[in-house]
Amino acid sequence: MRRLAATLAVSLAAVALLAPVGRAAPRELWPGVTYETDVQFTPHGPVAINVLRGPRPGGLTTLEPVVSNDTIVGRETLTSMQRRLQSTAATAGINGDFFALATGRPSGMVMREGQLLAPPNGSRASAGITTDGTLDVRRVAFSGSWDAGAGPHVLSVLNAAPKVGRVGLFTHAYGAATPPIAGSAAAILFPFPDATPSVGLSAPVVELRSGSSPVAIPPGGAVLLARNAAASILRREAQVGAPITVGLSFKPDWPGIVAAVGGGPQIVREGAPVFRAGEAFTTKQLGQRAPRSAVGQLADGRIVLVAADGRQPGYSVGLTNFELAQALVRLGAVTGMALDSGGSTTMAFDGTLLNRPSDGSERRISTALMLEYQGVFASEPPPLVSPNGDGVDDTPDLRYRVYRPSTVTATLHGPGGATTTFPPAEQQPGSYPVPFPSAGPASAGAAGTAVGEWSLELSATDDLGRASTITRTFVVDDTLGFVRAPKRWAVPPGGRDMTITWKLARPARVGVAILDETGRVVRGGLAPNGTLDAGDHEVEWDGLTKSGNRIAGELTVRVIAISTVGRSELRDTVAVTKAAAPRR
Repeated sequence: MRRLAATLAVSLAAVALLAPVGRAAPRELWPGVTYETDVQFTPHGPVAINVLRGPRPGGLTTLEPVVSNDTIVGRETLTSMQRRLQSTAATAGINGDFFALATGRPSGMVMREGQLLAPPNGSRASAGITTDGTLDVRRVAFSGSWDAGAGPHVLSVLNAAPKVGRVGLFTHAYGAATPPIAGSAAAILFPFPDATPSVGLSAPVVELRSGSSPVAIPPGGAVLLARNAAASILRREAQVGAPITVGLSFKPDWPGIVAAVGGGPQIVREGAPVFRAGEAFTTKQLGQRAPRSAVGQLADGRIVLVAADGRQPGYSVGLTNFELAQALVRLGAVTGMALDSGGSTTMAFDGTLLNRPSDGSERRISTALMLEYQGVFASEPPPLVSPNGDGVDDTPDLRYRVYRPSTVTATLHGPGGATTTFPPAEQQPGSYPVPFPSAGPASAGAAGTAVGEWSLELSATDDLGRASTITRTFVVDDTLGFVRAPKRWAVPPGGRDMTITWKLARPARVGVAILDETGRVVRGGLAPNGTLDAGDHEVEWDGLTKSGNRIAGELTVRVIAISTVGRSELRDTVAVTKAAAPRR
C-alpha cells in the first residue's frame, strides 16, 4: 500500500511540432538544483523529456564525470554509481559518453578534478568545465610523449592497449592491472604524479618487465607499456631507479579545463541549434528518433541536463539529434553537446531512477555526468505523513547527511508557529537522524504532532568555512487510514461484490475508484456522495467496469479523502482473475 500527495492535472492541447504541452512543477532536489518533466507533442507521437537544472558549476555544487566502478574499463548502472558516491556527495545526473559494450571503455575523454583518465576522441566533441564554471564544447585530439633521458618518444594512448609498435600509459584509473599483451615490455613507475595535462610528469622506474602477462598497476603509480619494436626501445633506454618523464597534452591546447567528458556531437553553438557538426557519426546514429541525452549551459551559467525517453509508443517516441538540439535551445541553452543515446539514456537522483529507459530496465554504462553537492543534505520525507497507526507513512524518517566535518543546526517548524530547535552539533561525515515528536497534541515550547504543514530546516558550516542550508517540507494529515481490500479476487460471470474498507479520523468527502494496470480509471464513483463522518466506512465493488464488463489483472484501489486539513490518498493493489462460468 502506498500514500500519495495531491497532484495538479494539466490539460493537453494540439500544438505545433515539438511545442511543450504539459510540464510538471519543478521539484527541488537540493538548493539550486531542480528536476522537472516536460511532455511534448509531435506528428510522430508524444515525447517525454526529463530535465535537471543546476547552478554554474563551482562551490558546493560541481559538474563532474563519474566512471563505472572507479575504473575506465567495466560498466555500472547510473543508480549504482550514485549509491557508491553517497558518502562523498549528493548526486543527480545522466549517462555520459558512448562506450564499447564488451569492455566498457568510453569512446572519448574523461577528466575529473584536473586529472586525465581517458584521452579525447579527436573526431568527436568533448564537453569541458573550466575553472570559472563555463561549459566549453570543442574538438581536441590527444598528444603524448615519454622520455627516459635519451630523447622524447611518442606516447600513443592513455589507459588503453597500444597497437603494435606503439606505447601506452596505464594509470590506476584503468584498474588493478594492464591487459595481457604479447611481445610487450613494461616500466613500472612509482610514485607517479596526478595525470595532469600540459605538465611534465616525472617518476622513477621501480621495475622493468617483459612478457605477455598483465602487469599490476600500483595505487599511486603507473605502468608504461610498449609493444614489439617500441618494447626494444623501452628496454634499452629505461633504467631502474632513473626517472621517466611523461607528457599528456591536447591538440590544440585546451587551457583551464578541470573536468570533461566525451560524447558528441556539439548540438548548440552561440544559442542556435547545430544541424551538422561534421563529427564522426553516421546518419543512422543522428537521424533516427531514439532516447537521447544532452548537457547544456544557459547564458547565466546555469547547467541543464536532459534525458528524452524514446522507443515507447504511446508514452514517448524519442527525438532525432537535431530535435534534441532544438529542445535544448528552447530550455535556454547557449551551448550544448549530445551524449550517448538509446538504451543508455538514463537520469537519476540520489540512487533513484527518474526517467523510463527504453530497455525496460537500467542499462550498465561506462560513464556518467553528475551534479555533485557537498553541503548539508536531507532526503525528501514523504510529502504526506499520517500518524494514525496504519503502518503507512506513520512518521517521517528525518535524516541529514554531511560530507565533510560540519557544525549542524536542525530546526523543526510545526503548524501554528510552534518550533523545536536542536542544539548545534559537531558532526563527522555521515548520516544523522532528526527526532520527530511522538504522536500527541502540541505542548508549550514544543512543536508536537499537530496536523498541517511542517518543515525541517538545516544549516551547516563545514571545515572549509562553507555555509549551506536546506529545507524539507511535508504535511501531517491523519484523516485517512487503514484502507483494506482483498489481495486476490475472482470475479464470476455475473459479478461479485468485493468489500473495500477505510477509516476516517475526521469528517471528509471521499472518492473510491478502481484503476487498471495502466493507471486508467475503469470504475469510479464507488463512495457515497457528501461528507462522511469520522469512523469506519466501507463500499462494495461488483467486479465490473463502468461499461459492465469483467476485468482482470493487477488492479489498484484508490481512496481519496478531502477534509479541513487537505487532500490525502491511499492505494492498494488487488490481483483480480475471471472465474470460469459454471458448467450447465
